[in-house]
Amino acid sequence: MTENVDVDEELLSIGAFAARSRLSAKALRLYDRLGLLAPARVDADTGYRYYRAGQVERARLVALLRQLDMPLARIAEVVDAGDGAAQAGRLDAYWAEVEARHAAQRTLADYLRGRLSGRSLEMYGKFTVDTVDVPEQVVIAESRHILADELPAWIGASLGRLEEGARACGGVTGSPFVVYHSEVSVESDGPAEACVPVADEAAARAWAAERGRARETTVRVEPAMRLARTRITKAQVAHPQILAAFEAVEEWMRERGLTYAGPCREIYFADWDAAGPQDPVCDVAFPVAEAKATAG
Repeated sequence: MTENVDVDEELLSIGAFAARSRLSAKALRLYDRLGLLAPARVDADTGYRYYRAGQVERARLVALLRQLDMPLARIAEVVDAGDGAAQAGRLDAYWAEVEARHAAQRTLADYLRGRLSGRSLEMYGKFTVDTVDVPEQVVIAESRHILADELPAWIGASLGRLEEGARACGGVTGSPFVVYHSEVSVESDGPAEACVPVADEAAARAWAAERGRARETTVRVEPAMRLARTRITKAQVAHPQILAAFEAVEEWMRERGLTYAGPCREIYFADWDAAGPQDPVCDVAFPVAEAKATAG
């Protein structure tokens, strides 16, 4: 759709407008298709596009935003936000996301640099590892195939739902935890399983049958187990610091001849919202067993 044109307003051909706006004719055609920058008039016979001189400022804004590698959908949000203050607010929100992503990538690069340069043992030395015996417990659980960027929000939401449901299951009897049955990353989707220990198995099974079906809630009895674990702070829960914590536990297990007896897990024992960045909030752990001796 083209705009109504004031007959006294200067119209520019697509070539002239491209030169003035610092956008290519190809980009202008693309932005027209996407509704970012429609021409003021399109000649019905020739199909030639004509732009108002007053559209140059919007076009230059689009060009500058593209230099920030801003996706076209986000550019549309900025240019259509209304006044300059609203546009600046949208830009601020986008740039905050960029800086957070770059900070995470910088941390990951530092972590990988340490691994590649042979400083893994130095990194693992930051973590204190021990073992703890966990008794048999009944848990209500919610599983999901999920990628890494969705994981933090899902953990909070799923554990919240399960803790609410635990009221009908005799109450919570232990720290909630998340089990990783397979890798969760930007490419691998697990699954992950959120678990909350509860007091009453029969009540839990009744609750799951009646109300938990929508989210595939299950009930199971976790056997007693020994965990090799290290305690980490809220800041260390972020990726990739938490990877170093898991690897520190695995290295500690190898040094002591312990074998894996189940999938890894994160055990959340503190109030997440009330905790500060340096407060301990989580144990990263592996179920372990003594290595079996081989016959000589």
